[in-house]
Formats: sequence, C-alpha cells, structure tokens
Amino acid sequence: MTRRVAVLAAAVMTTLLALMVLWQFRTVVVYVLTSLALAATIRPLVQGWSGRRIWSRLVVVLLYLVSLGCITFLIFLVGRFAIRDIQALAKTLSAQGAWILPSWLEGSSLQRVLVAWLPTPDKLFEAITGAQGQLVLPAVLGLTQDIGGIVSGLVVIVFLSLYWSISQIHFERLWLSLLPPEVRQRARGIWRTIESELGGYIRSAALQSFLAGLLLGLGYWLLGSPYPTLLALIGGLAWFIPVVGAAVAVILSLSLGLLTSVQLGLISALYTVVVLIAMQVWLEPRLFRRRLHNPILTLIILLAMAEAFGLPGILVAPPLSIVVQILWDLLVTNRLARGAAAQISDLKDRQAHLSAVIRAAAEPPPPLVVSSMERLTELLERAEPILQLALPAEYPADSTSPSHSPASTRHPDSRTPK
Repeated sequence: MTRRVAVLAAAVMTTLLALMVLWQFRTVVVYVLTSLALAATIRPLVQGWSGRRIWSRLVVVLLYLVSLGCITFLIFLVGRFAIRDIQALAKTLSAQGAWILPSWLEGSSLQRVLVAWLPTPDKLFEAITGAQGQLVLPAVLGLTQDIGGIVSGLVVIVFLSLYWSISQIHFERLWLSLLPPEVRQRARGIWRTIESELGGYIRSAALQSFLAGLLLGLGYWLLGSPYPTLLALIGGLAWFIPVVGAAVAVILSLSLGLLTSVQLGLISALYTVVVLIAMQVWLEPRLFRRRLHNPILTLIILLAMAEAFGLPGILVAPPLSIVVQILWDLLVTNRLARGAAAQISDLKDRQAHLSAVIRAAAEPPPPLVVSSMERLTELLERAEPILQLALPAEYPADSTSPSHSPASTRHPDSRTPK
C-alpha cells in the first residue's frame, strides 16, 4: 500500500514538473508545434523532393522561398488596399452623425429603440479611438514593438518547418527511439495519421479562406462598396473562426453597408451569406473530406480554448478537435473493434470444437441442433467481414507501413537514431 502511494505521488509530481517546464518554455513549444503543422501542410508539395541528395534538398528550400515570397507579396498587396479602406472608413465614421435606416422604419417603435440603443457612427468612432485619438497611438506603438518579435518568430518557424520537411525520417527515428520497441510501429502510425489529417485540414482552410476573400472582394467591388478590400479581408479571416466567424462577416458587411445606403447594406449581407453557404456546402466537401467530424466536441473545445486563450484559442480549436478524435478513434475505437474481432475468432474456435463433438456422437443430432449450428455458422460468416471493414486504418498507406513493407515486422525502429 505504501509503495503504491509512493508511485502515485511520484507520477503526480513528475506530471506537475513536466507541465511547469512546458509552461516556462511555452514560446518554444508553440514554435515547434506551429512548425510541425506547417510542415504537415506542405508535405504533399515536397514529399517527392525530400531526400538525401543535395539537389533535392535545394529544391525543397527553393519551394519554401517561392511560397514565402508569394505569401509576403499577397499580404503586402492586401494590406496596402486594406489600409486605404480603413482610412476612408475612419473619415466616414468621424463625420457621420446617424445611421442610414430603411424608410419603412421611420416613425416606428423599432426605429426609436435603435436610435436609443445604437451609438451613432461618430460616437462609435470616438469610443474606439478616444476623444483626441489617444487610444490609437499606444496600440500603434505596441504593434510596432511586436513586429520584431513576430518576424523573428516566423523566421524560426519557417526554418524549423524546413528541417522537419527535409529530415522527416531522422526526426521520427529520434522521438520513436524514446519509446519501447513494441509500441513504435503503432506510435508511428498514429503520428502519420494525425499529420496527414491535420495537414489536409489546414490546406483546406487556407485555400477556402483565400477563395472566400477573393469572391467577397470581387462581389463588394462590383456592388459599389467603398470598403471592398477591408470587408473581403474580414470575411476571409472569419472563415478560420468556426461557429461565429460567418455571423461576424455578415454583421460587419451589413453595418458598413448601412453607412452608405440601405440597399447596399442589405445586398452586401445577402451576398456574404450566399458565398459562405456555397463554400460550406459545395466547396469544402470537395477540398477536405473529413473522416472524423464531431461538431459537439469541436464546440466544447472551442468554448474552453476561447475562455483560456481568446482568439488564438478559437483558431486552434478545430485542429485540436481533429487530433482528439483521431486519438480516440485509433486508441479506443480500434481497440474495441479488435476486441470484438477476437471474440468472433473465439466463437469460431468454439463452433469448430462443438461441431467435432457432434460429429463424434454415436447418434445423429436432433434437427434443432443441426439448424442451430447452421444458423450460428451463417451469423459468424456475416459478422466477420463487417468487423474487418469497421476496423479503422491504423497505419497510413505509405511505403513505411507494415502492410507495404515485409521487413517492418522486425522492429526497424529499434536502432538508435543516426
């Protein structure tokens, strides 16, 4: 009893110490996890080029540099037009003393309620910036001071991601060598499944965000909105925020449209709803087919992460939900299915033994026994293929999986990493 208490106390203390160390080095942990997610995102692009030869590694580096240059140019271009729209919006808000409401609301009780509760655009602008703009300068100075840290963090993340992409096998051998040999195969299968699913989700979300911003910006420009780039940027970024992102994009498009005219506000909001629904219903299933999707779990994780970390937690909630579902499927559901398959195998052995006993009997079996044995055989034959199909794929279909490499059963990861 005393020994068990000591072991539990040691385990608790070790866990608390590990959590404390992770908290002290949380910035490094965030950099490493972000770089791994980035490497998983671009893995299909560099998978055929990553190798031991120097020219293949140069191609991977070149792909990284070209992708980074394109993204930087896109951010610069969008930021330039977005700043222009922000300046125009600030000028409009500071000079406009009333919202433009539909004519059918004039004189109604709803108009009086809206006028009483909603602040006018100039009052709203003053509340955001301060009476003399004194709230804007600290924010600008804080952002300027943080730019250096953001840029240096991005550089570290890109270089780490480049290393993970080039040296994937060495990295896997390194962390797998810390595990017992008998669990390395399963751990590698779980790792690669998570990497594949997570990379697919991030690629899908990034592409959908870009297409949403492009379609929204083009539509707002054709509708005559004075802030097309700003609204498109908000709509594209809102796509990353589940549950509430679409509502934020629609409300902002309606509100900014009402600064110009009622028709523009209503049409902009309707157009935003149509684009987001079309992408959710038609485009997303074609870009990313989720093998596991539990919206309730995603919502619970979203609420918890939003309470703990704010907006970054909201953005991290969907990938974290995918990781949790994959772990549950591979570690729990897979084990239950294998247990059921083992029970079927045991039943088949018992059936074979019982059939041998019946055949060895001196008298022929009664018709009820014969029909029962035939029915049992039929049920077992029908249950076996269903259980085989229900077993989740433990390993991804690649050249290193056990199903594709006969030599993988001889513990290839038991060697020390080079």
